[in-house]
Amino acid sequence: MKIGIIGLTTSGKTTLFNLLTKSEIATEAFSSGKWEANIGMANVPDKRIDFLSDMFKPKKTTYAQIQFIDVPGLEKGGGADAAGFLEVIRQVDAVVHVVRAFENNLVPHSEGLVDPLRDIDVLTTELLFADLAVIENRLRRMEEDKKLRKGKEKEIEVLNKCKDILEDGKPISTAGLTESELDIIKSYSFISEKPMLIVVNLDEGQFEEQNYPTKDELNKYAKDKNIPVIELSALLEMEIDKLEDEDKRLFMDELSIKEPGISLVARKIYDYLGLISFFTVGEDEVKSWSISKGTVAKKAAGVIHSDLERGFIRAETIAYDDLKESGSISAARGKGLFRLEGKEYLVQDGDIINIRFNI
Repeated sequence: MKIGIIGLTTSGKTTLFNLLTKSEIATEAFSSGKWEANIGMANVPDKRIDFLSDMFKPKKTTYAQIQFIDVPGLEKGGGADAAGFLEVIRQVDAVVHVVRAFENNLVPHSEGLVDPLRDIDVLTTELLFADLAVIENRLRRMEEDKKLRKGKEKEIEVLNKCKDILEDGKPISTAGLTESELDIIKSYSFISEKPMLIVVNLDEGQFEEQNYPTKDELNKYAKDKNIPVIELSALLEMEIDKLEDEDKRLFMDELSIKEPGISLVARKIYDYLGLISFFTVGEDEVKSWSISKGTVAKKAAGVIHSDLERGFIRAETIAYDDLKESGSISAARGKGLFRLEGKEYLVQDGDIINIRFNI
């Protein structure tokens, strides 16, 4: 899974990237002219995997992973530069929009005063313009070339529908497109069609007070548009993350940080994208697999390996909570907690599955 991290300059998005991926990218790198995106991987924390690893003591433990892509900060009226940066974001599954709330005189805001809601509007406008430019270029080329137009009447219709929405200041995700219409424009990878989360980047004082400029207005905006909001202090958490485990727990408790940034962001991403996890276990490896809610057992088998889907017979399944309560595989079997499920079984979050197959 690929998640893009975007934001205006000095929003702290590279600090968030470093926190999530445990990287040490210089936060001033983009301001010094660096263009290439920062790319890093993050394990998705899961206490269930920790427990299963302790139980089976495998040679290898594999967590689900998220690839984060941090692009250069955007500026109001970014134009061609912004379009270039955003091409990278077109390839991601969802977007994390980092919004600055923190005050720091050493890092002045490009717009002067810190105003998170204004910044959301500025960046959202840039995203809409980027998508609109793609549509206008495509429609112009099709208008000029009859060969490109041939048999593309439906595509032209859908693109014009998207164009109208964008010109009205709304993202393509609000256009109410049908499944067939979405398939037609799938190859364009429009940014404003992608799921988006907002991360409000606070300073320590704001985090302790749980307050910042335009908080109420921002949360109303997000609620109206069904956009999840995460409030954290990336710099504060970076500093805490460098501490020894015991000190780390003490500081987190003192600041009422209930879960680390990566746990919070990953959980919100999974919830928003409708993802769940199932597990495979054994002496060789304990591994977490990510699938969409509503995935049937045969398709889940294919996530592990195409041969398992092709030769699927049954899925031997037990719920994580049942195995944990039983204490061991043998005890769970003795209680009759294992089930043999068919190909249409809907895999549940936390299922531990062994695929029986034959090719």
